[in-house]
Amino acid sequence: MLGQLNPDSEAMSTCKKARVESTSVVSSDRLSSLPPEIKGDILSRLNVEEAVRTSTLSSTWRDAWTNMPKIFLRDGNFARTKFVTLVDMVLSLHKGTVEKFDISGSKPYHDEFGRWMLMLSRRSPRSIIIELKSGPGYRIPSCLFSIGDLENLHLQNCIISLPRVFQGFKRLTRLRLHNFSSTDMDIQNLVSFCPALRSLRLTYFEGINHLTVQAPKLKLLYVIGDVEINLDAPNLEVALLMHHKAIAPHSDPIALHKESYVKQLLGSLSDIKSFAISGFLLRYLSKGCILTKLPALFSRLENIYLAICFLDQRQFLAACSLFQNAPNLKRLDVVPSHSSNTWDQDQARIKEFTVQVQLDHLVTASVQGFRGLDCEVDFVAKLLSWAPALEELKIEWKGKTECSMVLAKLLALRGCLPGPRSLLHFDKNASLQSREHPPSLCRFNLQPSRIISAFFMPRLDGGYICVH
Repeated sequence: MLGQLNPDSEAMSTCKKARVESTSVVSSDRLSSLPPEIKGDILSRLNVEEAVRTSTLSSTWRDAWTNMPKIFLRDGNFARTKFVTLVDMVLSLHKGTVEKFDISGSKPYHDEFGRWMLMLSRRSPRSIIIELKSGPGYRIPSCLFSIGDLENLHLQNCIISLPRVFQGFKRLTRLRLHNFSSTDMDIQNLVSFCPALRSLRLTYFEGINHLTVQAPKLKLLYVIGDVEINLDAPNLEVALLMHHKAIAPHSDPIALHKESYVKQLLGSLSDIKSFAISGFLLRYLSKGCILTKLPALFSRLENIYLAICFLDQRQFLAACSLFQNAPNLKRLDVVPSHSSNTWDQDQARIKEFTVQVQLDHLVTASVQGFRGLDCEVDFVAKLLSWAPALEELKIEWKGKTECSMVLAKLLALRGCLPGPRSLLHFDKNASLQSREHPPSLCRFNLQPSRIISAFFMPRLDGGYICVH
């Protein structure tokens, strides 16, 4: 009887296998019958080399990669000649619309760069990211400045010289230039001919002494470089300004026109919500009469990132002036710097200053790169006394001093807190820390009851970390 059932069983197995194969064929047909733009969108999630290899799957996938809307090219482990061939093939054979073109490489491609940019400009991409880091700067050809639909432009290691006839980027909202060279006029025209610009990042550049920014819709300005700024951006919300030319460590006291420049700059930033400045700018502020009264009230300012040398009393007082003029400050991030000019001098005892600052709305604060110097501890004490609503103070330990000595100084700050006597809680593991593995992080958790807590837990490497 069992023998009589076997043929039926085999027949059922054959039918089931046929159904599975049929389903597989149908699924394969469904993928193959997708519109070219959808296939291209799927392949754009792969790197270009893998996407090109799909052309061997079947005749229906042979040209699918030529419709990828996003192209990402990385030379990585490629030999230079093979990568050049790949880029040439992609740019010459691509048929569809290019929404984003992103190329990055660590080998020199100066001989091919002009050809690539010409082919790319014919595709009218909306976003271009070029990070070719090897060798001297790449001169950006005029054809790239003719792409009218460009919305995002990120260039690195380049030379920017605008063509005589430049119509501007009417749709460009994000411009980022890093490690580049240009002129005052070219950058001024480039920015002013981008009426929709919302984010501008200019970092590490040469050839620019006076930066004029006229951008009515600009929200974010990020500048790292030796330059004076003339700013006309009424809607600016976030500004990061580092390493200004006029505020070098050895600069002479500012002249009248320099003081006017600073007043104009700060006045143009009066409506920002986030502000990041370096100690150089603080020193510049401290050398003029604006030390006691800044030219603007930053009523909307909620976040400050501050790089400051606490050994320089002038920088500290300038920072206090900034705090006093930011009545709604909610977050403060401080990075102590240690200038070679002041490191060997006597530490400025901040606690001796009688300046009073009200930070009634400050909720979160951090001190990064904390070394345990007396001036740093004094600043923490001042901060605790100034900010009655402070909920969290995070201190990132980065020092060579015996950690227990620094911790003892911090524990003594309980007396700076108003209200009932504060309590200190720490895990027993804290007593096991050694000189070889000091805690990397000391974290104060200031609850509404103003209780300081520090909890340490062992790391896998034998050190300790602090947790809430």
